[in-house]
Amino acid sequence: MTGFLIIVIGLGFVVTQIYGNPIFLYVAVFISIMMNISAYWFSDKVAIAASGAKPADGAEWLELNRIVENLSITAGLPKPRVYVINDPAPNAFATGRNPEHAAIAVTTGLLNTLERSELEGVLAHELSHIGNRDILVMTVAVVLVGFVSATADIFLRMGHIGGRESDDGRAKAAFAIFALVAFIVAPIAAQLMQFAISRRREFLADTSGALLTRYPEGLASALTKISSYKSPMKRANHATAHLFISNPFGASETGKFVGKLFSTHPPIGERITSLRGLDIR
Repeated sequence: MTGFLIIVIGLGFVVTQIYGNPIFLYVAVFISIMMNISAYWFSDKVAIAASGAKPADGAEWLELNRIVENLSITAGLPKPRVYVINDPAPNAFATGRNPEHAAIAVTTGLLNTLERSELEGVLAHELSHIGNRDILVMTVAVVLVGFVSATADIFLRMGHIGGRESDDGRAKAAFAIFALVAFIVAPIAAQLMQFAISRRREFLADTSGALLTRYPEGLASALTKISSYKSPMKRANHATAHLFISNPFGASETGKFVGKLFSTHPPIGERITSLRGLDIR
């Protein structure tokens, strides 16, 4: 959050110095906040609709609902709405602006692939996202990324740099170059911060989920099976990819530094190692 604040203040300073008028900054802030508040308020409905999930009602999903209910009681959370996605890829996600308006969705592939202890580990992971208020954290990050991107986009579309007279042509040209570079690099830096936050929340949910079930091996084993399925989900979507327990595009992992930077999920291998290193007594 501090890093975001520094970027925002820096962009605000650059805009004010170039145009001598902070109105561009105010417009960018207003548009970005309004768009992202709306997305946050309806995040659960958007995510459910985008994934094609259906309510897990009826006797067919009785055991799934029972596991979610038992884990919710253990975690001290209201039971979230439960959905099922008809997809052979094993995956799951949680969404909702708070525990009272939360939902968990699992794929049929997940239910068909995992044993009970593994399924409990995955569901505990998703409940931990709800309990840890990860949707709120990610929404704050999205608002800030949106603000930085909107400000940069408005600036770059102006078609010219500068607006105030200067007696020093060289200084003005140097500042113009600096401003252009800043407004190109800033959205990339902000996006990388958002990805980093998403990865850290995955690690936190892994640990919280393991503490909830008192059995880290269940989630570790589930992640091993999930990562072995390389095909993408039928309705994989970049807008909701960060919500899932594993990359819904099914891309094989690489250990490359650049690949990690631009990923919404930490490497499965690192997550499994972390889980198996937990000492829960």
